[in-house]
Amino acid sequence: MSVIRVSHPTGIINGKIKLDGSKSISNRALIIRALSGKKFDIKKLSKSDDSQVLQKLLDAKDIKEYDVHHAGTSFRFLTAYLAINKGKQILTGSSRMKQRPIGPLVDALRQLGCQIQYLEKEGCPPLKIGKPKGLSDAYKVSVDAGISSQYISALLLIAPTLPKGMKLNLKGDLVSESYLNMTLKTLVEFGISYDKKGQVITIPPQKYKAKEFTIEADWSASSYYYSMVALAKKGIVTLKGLFEDSVQGDAAMIGIGRMLGINSEWDDGKVTLTKGEHSAISLDYDFINQPDLAQTIAVICAANGIQGQFTGLKTLRIKETDRIAALDQELYKVQSSFKLKGKKHNAEFYGIGSKISFTDKIVRFETYKDHRMAMAFAPLALRHTIEIAKPEVVSKSYPLFWEDLKSLGFVIEPVAS
Repeated sequence: MSVIRVSHPTGIINGKIKLDGSKSISNRALIIRALSGKKFDIKKLSKSDDSQVLQKLLDAKDIKEYDVHHAGTSFRFLTAYLAINKGKQILTGSSRMKQRPIGPLVDALRQLGCQIQYLEKEGCPPLKIGKPKGLSDAYKVSVDAGISSQYISALLLIAPTLPKGMKLNLKGDLVSESYLNMTLKTLVEFGISYDKKGQVITIPPQKYKAKEFTIEADWSASSYYYSMVALAKKGIVTLKGLFEDSVQGDAAMIGIGRMLGINSEWDDGKVTLTKGEHSAISLDYDFINQPDLAQTIAVICAANGIQGQFTGLKTLRIKETDRIAALDQELYKVQSSFKLKGKKHNAEFYGIGSKISFTDKIVRFETYKDHRMAMAFAPLALRHTIEIAKPEVVSKSYPLFWEDLKSLGFVIEPVAS
């Protein structure tokens, strides 16, 4: 097992970071390029494992088995793409991927005439995808909107290319609506029109407009630098590549950061994060549209003794790991916790236990094959030397994370096994 020891000699950070392109936008652009049938330049494409594996599989010729490894978004987008375009393929992934639900998307695609079979556990990968039948007849589809917005995005991406387009009915309460909005805005960017009335989205048959496209930097990744500024004795960090007027829901980090005592100042395409004079003593936040920020904010609250109350976490249990259980397990090592506290307006809410407390012993944090666990806990090294197990998991979304931390004065050393 690989382990690194992370520390910071001063607890003071000052530097500039050029963030990688958004994984979420990159994956949408890659599918659109493939569906357009034309090659066009995608600038600042994410270097993440997820985007790189998707690009590789889309560019591959005459392969029968598509293996996405841990890439959940790629699996869902490829399910829809392959189901209407090719057929006679196997789509598979890692052992964790085989536990993650895909049933609602498969059910919706079958309504269109797609031929998909489960090869192992019902409702989960791997899938056997056959040639579609009857695509020219069906266009009305219903999908459960309360499990993952990626099912909806996968369907919307293929919708313009279908003979009759698609009339998509979203059933139930919508989760991660910001990612749905990201997909719709990206469709418009490539020339696609749509109509949205309540829970029904209608997309007529159209052709994607092939054009050069630049990916904005990843707002999810910015959250780790907000965390570092919040935990540092003193901190100034300038982030390059982010869009202030962003299509990403995680741009909400600006407002969350303000509540946590972090100022964001924009100048010529860069945002500089500084520590403010005051921070909230409590944070009550619904993460339904920003679930990828929850781990980072939980660690900030625990480290700074902020009473956090978190709702909108229903998707966290089906991510790379059960993120709620993982947070609780790792915070327990530093005398805190992340527990279900009750219900608020019929929604479960979770709270932070006591303020993090370190002993003289170096704490080793596990990552559960989850990139966000590694990056959410890394800023604690500003307070105390820590260890991170399997640090290479960050490559899923942010391959240069540890190198960027070194540029801010963090000391990162391998630990002998």
